[in-house]
Amino acid sequence: MTKAVTTQKPTTKLDGLEKLLKRKSGASIAEMITATGWQQHSVRGAMAGALKKKRGHSITSAKNDGTRRYRIEVAQ
Repeated sequence: MTKAVTTQKPTTKLDGLEKLLKRKSGASIAEMITATGWQQHSVRGAMAGALKKKRGHSITSAKNDGTRRYRIEVAQ
């Protein structure tokens, strides 16, 4: 009897960043830094390069109570 082998793609930091940005409340730069362990310029670069250009997401930002929060706009 053979066992079915399931292979899952490991979750990357970029996938985690995308998940944070898809939340209704979005994420602040500080939250993204904590989640990934990256520096601020790396988080911004990942949003601009990998998420916007390569994955085609539309990222918006809004400043509420002095904190800028970023979100991926989900098409409905």
